[in-house]
Amino acid sequence: MDVQLDQISKTEALIKINLKEADYQPKVEEKLKEYSKKAQIKGFRPGKVPHSLVNKMYGKSILVDEINHMVSHKVMDYIKENDIQILGDPLPNAEKAANMDWENSKDFDFEYEIGIVPEFDLKVDSKIKVDTFSIKIEDKLIAETVSNLQKQFGETTNPDVSEDGDSLYGKIVIEGDDENAAGTLLDFDHVEKKVQKEMIGKKAGDVIEFDPAKAIKNEDQRNAFLATNQGLTGKVKFEVKKVNRTAPAEINQELFDKTFGKDAVKTVEEFKEKIKVSISENYVKETEGYTELKIRDKFIEKTKMELPDTFLKKWLEVSNKNNLTKEQIDQDYPLYANDLKWSLIKNKISKDSEIKVEHEEVVEEAKNMIRVQFGSMGMSDAMEQNIDSFADNYLKGEEGQNYMKLNEKVFNDKVMAYIRANISIKAKEVTADEYREKA
Repeated sequence: MDVQLDQISKTEALIKINLKEADYQPKVEEKLKEYSKKAQIKGFRPGKVPHSLVNKMYGKSILVDEINHMVSHKVMDYIKENDIQILGDPLPNAEKAANMDWENSKDFDFEYEIGIVPEFDLKVDSKIKVDTFSIKIEDKLIAETVSNLQKQFGETTNPDVSEDGDSLYGKIVIEGDDENAAGTLLDFDHVEKKVQKEMIGKKAGDVIEFDPAKAIKNEDQRNAFLATNQGLTGKVKFEVKKVNRTAPAEINQELFDKTFGKDAVKTVEEFKEKIKVSISENYVKETEGYTELKIRDKFIEKTKMELPDTFLKKWLEVSNKNNLTKEQIDQDYPLYANDLKWSLIKNKISKDSEIKVEHEEVVEEAKNMIRVQFGSMGMSDAMEQNIDSFADNYLKGEEGQNYMKLNEKVFNDKVMAYIRANISIKAKEVTADEYREKA
């Protein structure tokens, strides 16, 4: 069997295989003998079917199967033996394969296209500069959070007529589907000021007509209101079932305990400071995500890398022939290419800086994840003593996929930590509103 590599470009090549009769015939004969022993054909005793008859009935299919099996394995062995770093999977020349003369030919030629991981230079140093944001915690934000907590833990009543600051529980009226309409909540605080006026003075049975897209600007809040009616556009009719009014909870020890746990804080000053810390932690997580995206974009921009675009588009089309059209692949390819570049960049950084993920690190990540899931309630001593068992069960779940996901997370975290420690990151302090506008 003759195998050779024809380089088309730095990142694309053809693996060509020439198969002689002597390469495959012994395997084919062996399979024919196996078939002769197992074949059950009317008129012949088991194991006594003539070789010529088996060859006539099954010879071609056995030949095709054995040759394809040999060639596909040889391609992967060749790639491994020659340490060729490929992208995607080798693609057989379908046209050449379709024109094979299996009846008369003795020698066969095959071609496989491959995409090769590009070589590229990469430096992780202070010359790489990334601009990001840090969010300052204003007194106004703390006051708003205190007010929200007072409302969250306040006492709810159901007056007859709505007033400013109330919320309305009801249903979106869908013509022809009145019985199945799900209930939903319309919170005045989520509605634009000019629309709120239309919702004051309402009582059970009243119907309000408005456009959610214009009235509720926050997408998450709008989706929560629409609930199971996400596809609705334009004006909707909302029938009021009852009015909800919440009397704010007093700022006292009871509110402190409900918010942070018993005796975690004792004074109003401690309460506000703990709120400030919680808000700050949440914003740090949010800005860290933004910073990581900026780092990713900066490295993709600065790293000169030639991908085998033609091969990759073809491979994506073949791999997703039942899910993606050529037009969709062409449209989404830039996003795919950037994801691939970032993956290659991370792999090179980890190789150059000898970053490795140890099993113990994955286990510890699983434990931390479980602790966070129970964070609102707190881990009891008994649960903490069994944390190893919980982690082990989780990592074995989903046929090992959970382990792979956490392994990838630990890998990403370690690579990102290395990058952050070696490049220049400048954070501009902004308010929460300014961050929403700029990020």
